[in-house]
Amino acid sequence: MKKTILLTALVLNGLMSFAQSNDEKNIKLFYKKALTESKCYSWLKYLSNDIGSRLSGSSNAAAAVEYTKSQLEGLGLDKVYLQEVMVPHWVRGEKETAYILDNKIKTAVPICALGGSIATAKTGLTAEVIEVQGIKDLEALGDKIKGKIVFFNRPMNPENIETFMSYGACVDQRFAGAKEAAKFGAVGAIVRSMNLRLDDFPHTGAQSYGDLPKEKYIPTAAISTNGAELLSESLKKNPALKFYFKQSCETLPDVLSYNVIGELTGTEHPENIMVVGGHLDSWDLADGSHDDGAGVVQSMEVIRTLKNINYKPKNTIRVVLFMNEENGGKGGAKYEEAAKQKNENHIFALESDSGGFTPRGFSIESDEANVKKIQGFKELFEPYLVHSFTIGHAGSDIGHLTSKKIVKAGLKPDSQRYFDYHHAANDKFDAINKRELELGAATMTSLIYLIDQKGIE
Repeated sequence: MKKTILLTALVLNGLMSFAQSNDEKNIKLFYKKALTESKCYSWLKYLSNDIGSRLSGSSNAAAAVEYTKSQLEGLGLDKVYLQEVMVPHWVRGEKETAYILDNKIKTAVPICALGGSIATAKTGLTAEVIEVQGIKDLEALGDKIKGKIVFFNRPMNPENIETFMSYGACVDQRFAGAKEAAKFGAVGAIVRSMNLRLDDFPHTGAQSYGDLPKEKYIPTAAISTNGAELLSESLKKNPALKFYFKQSCETLPDVLSYNVIGELTGTEHPENIMVVGGHLDSWDLADGSHDDGAGVVQSMEVIRTLKNINYKPKNTIRVVLFMNEENGGKGGAKYEEAAKQKNENHIFALESDSGGFTPRGFSIESDEANVKKIQGFKELFEPYLVHSFTIGHAGSDIGHLTSKKIVKAGLKPDSQRYFDYHHAANDKFDAINKRELELGAATMTSLIYLIDQKGIE
């Protein structure tokens, strides 16, 4: 009896070792393929340099839809199709101008309108400035705000190694600062850019007036970190100085756009869907190469690699290139709406929307059992210096998915340089490192493969 038990244990251990060996072998293949023959870098080069910025509703966004659809069709997938979605159409207009007016001395500073803002008057807006560290300061100032421009100057906290923590701790002033300042009679709002370094690039991003009546909307813009430092120092010397800015942005009627979808049908459980994706839209100041062109082409590379090696997935693997993450989230919401209508069962979703830098691991949204399961794959990734498997936000677009049992993960690249480029005019193709981009694609392919093979709990 003891011999039988021992033999059974040896057989089971042997099978486990064989499976582990196969996983190691396949993951090694994924990295080899990504680093020697991937198409993600050339795809991104075209998306960034030949098409350019892809703000929802723009002609460039439409061109990006057609381009990525054609590239997916060329891979020989089982299905490639477009999913209709109505998206906002905000346009920036002519380049913004701003200066500090101190005792008749004009000092120009770089600004850019925040997405969704209204324009100033055609002649611009001039008013005194009141500096605050955040929305909480407004109530204490009360009537002192009336007729002034509120300057939100809370910086990203440099103490956090995880820079997204710093971003999350101060982005409320960008998103809701104008709305809250308007309640106290402010005539405009200026927000320090969400950026850890000091430079002359103002960073745009979405803002919302919430439920304010339109007649109370005020223009709002981001100021570069160097500009914010200068304005703050100038206010210390002369609290009565004035600030001038001019912008001509406007919101046009919604436009029909599309999510781009391609899939490999599962051979054992085609009803179970695994999503890998990024968002196709970008802000209008640059190419959006890191945010989120990188995630788009990495997701395309995942399904290209699996198709290229003739991999037959157990579950249906679907690449989804979402539209309108930046200023509305309509693409992710529409995808979930359609999934519910079709009664689709999503078991796993992986998003890349943190830049094309060196992959470090994954951020996991799930129950404890599946978190532990994915953390159990860590040993397979450590040879590639991918070692951070933590609980946290997976992604905005896949955040909409609500299947009965679903595990979500987000690719976690090194974040130290991400906010140097995020939503700014320097988020261009020349900021992309080819090898880092490809390593991210291989890392994503490996996790998709492991979940497909081993399932979820």
